[in-house]
Amino acid sequence: MSNLLERITINPKQCGGRPCIRGMRIRVSDILDLFASGLSAEEILEEMPDLEADDLKAALLYAL
Repeated sequence: MSNLLERITINPKQCGGRPCIRGMRIRVSDILDLFASGLSAEEILEEMPDLEADDLKAALLYAL
């Protein structure tokens, strides 16, 4: 499971230093907001095709 957290990157020069997924400009908080608004993992992956299922798992794990 700790390998999942390697998908989370923090770069002070990107997205205000907020945690992102694999260096992309997709913040962990964006993913969590989508889950909180009721979207399923499948719907999020459809909405954001650059993401992978493990990215979603990493975001949820990071939030713990």
